[in-house]
Amino acid sequence: MAIDSVWVFVELRGDSLSTASLELVSQASRVAHTVTAFLGKQGDVSVFELLSKYGANKIIEINRAPEIALGGAAAFVMASKISKEKSPSAIFFEASYEGRDAAGRLSAKLDRPILTNITALELKDNELLASNAIFGGNMMVSTRFTGAGPQLFVIRAKSFVLEPNPVEYATEVVGLEEPRHLTNAQILNSYQEVRTGPKLEDATVVVAGGRGLGSKDQFSLVENLAQLLNGAVGASRAVVDAGWVPYAFQVGQTGKTVKPMLYIALGISGATQHMVGMKGARNILAINKDRSAPIFSIADLGVVGDVNKVVPALIEALKEKIAK
Repeated sequence: MAIDSVWVFVELRGDSLSTASLELVSQASRVAHTVTAFLGKQGDVSVFELLSKYGANKIIEINRAPEIALGGAAAFVMASKISKEKSPSAIFFEASYEGRDAAGRLSAKLDRPILTNITALELKDNELLASNAIFGGNMMVSTRFTGAGPQLFVIRAKSFVLEPNPVEYATEVVGLEEPRHLTNAQILNSYQEVRTGPKLEDATVVVAGGRGLGSKDQFSLVENLAQLLNGAVGASRAVVDAGWVPYAFQVGQTGKTVKPMLYIALGISGATQHMVGMKGARNILAINKDRSAPIFSIADLGVVGDVNKVVPALIEALKEKIAK
């Protein structure tokens, strides 16, 4: 059993497709007969091949003037197609800035509700059943849509397993040229995040720091350890709210979801909101001086000690091993 069709709003990070977008396409191919990918700008053959590999039957390029905000353009294109053609069963959006923007605008245009912060989506009795955390991650709820019209979902990264679709078929690529006045939302300026090392959401090793480090200056321990392990730097919400690091580093319910092979939590107590974003890690190492810290309940290895003493010793030991 499968639903009829799913549209997926896919995003590019530079010239490459985001991993989260491919996860959505992969999941869509498992629950629907047909999958249409809406690409945020003109792609190339490698992008088309990758979307086809993971299950897209059709690709629609949203060609717009550079100053036109992508979220508004995507909502305009999707709403226009829905008014002229058969509505899809569901539409998936990545939980990113542009994904949320496009989903919110489309929801308003269609006068349809939207389910956000989804972490699981399964097909049950030929209906999509969505799961998301509420009350700061203390409770999970399952929700389904009723009534006619497309079902709109904003889905967190790492919610689905990324697997190629075993069925081989030709993917149709359709280019759309839309007028400049399709939306009043325009891009006035943009900021490119400065980053070294692997992306936080894609890293196989993540080293994250919390308030237990004591100060902004001590956060350098997190950065140094991450560099030695070729890992990405993460942080708890408390650290981000304190202004120690940018929001892009935040792991948790209101930040990024990560599923690395190794997650090292330094001075992180383990609030439910934070653990929602990292508990899927294959191995978890926690260092905290509070032996009753909640993070130890999910850690594979826990070290009870002062991070400002334990971590420098760990860094020196790693440097010695690397030097040999």
